[in-house]
Amino acid sequence: MADDNLLGEFLKARRGRVAPAGVAAPATRRRRVTGLRREELARLAGISEPYLVRLEQGVDRHPSPQVLRSLARALELDADASAHLFALAGPGPVPPTRTEVSADLHRLLDAWEDRPAYVRDRSFDVLAANQRARAPAPMYEPGHNLVREMFLAPASRRLFPDWAQVAAQTAAALRAEADPRDPRTVRLVAELERDEEFRRHWARHETRPARDELKRFAHPVVGDLALRRQALTVGGAEQQVVIVYQAEAGSPTERALARLL
Repeated sequence: MADDNLLGEFLKARRGRVAPAGVAAPATRRRRVTGLRREELARLAGISEPYLVRLEQGVDRHPSPQVLRSLARALELDADASAHLFALAGPGPVPPTRTEVSADLHRLLDAWEDRPAYVRDRSFDVLAANQRARAPAPMYEPGHNLVREMFLAPASRRLFPDWAQVAAQTAAALRAEADPRDPRTVRLVAELERDEEFRRHWARHETRPARDELKRFAHPVVGDLALRRQALTVGGAEQQVVIVYQAEAGSPTERALARLL
């Protein structure tokens, strides 16, 4: 992932995904591209085509909020993708990543005796975890990177019955949460692009932060687990995220997890 034209790459990728239905074009011109042409996007966004060319080529990297809103509307971006667009057009300095987990947060993790919980940063490096977090999957051990484990560790494809869906969401969450200008993120993506599945998902420029949802595991000892994932931000350390898994009360998963713990 080069750090030279992130905004332009995003605009070109998302332009190629917008259906041209309803966009008037001269009947004599054959459509040779998928999605919108530059002139079509420029017209929909109310900007000049030369200015859009400058944005896509990285000549102009900081369009106004009004232009960004118009582009987001024309590209049919949802709230997550729009937020990512604004972040790409923002100032460049990368804030230092805080890797230390506070003592209070360590105590909180340990207090969840029946709930797997861990802390990760926005590049998906696991910073801390309670002992219960290693029960569903060893990938939650501190020091692991969850995106690397998802795409490059063969065991993850056996661990998650919905691996294709989980992998797509993981790539979308990395793009939504990680700072693309952070050298750690640049190195991570360069490593992951050796994997064909990751390259395919990354090229789509999907953006969706991790949210509360049900996640299924196929554990080799206790069988299937269905755990509700909750993602919590850390006050005073906004680059850290707490992930907590809970089983439905009285469910087979709760009994299986108790045996496993």
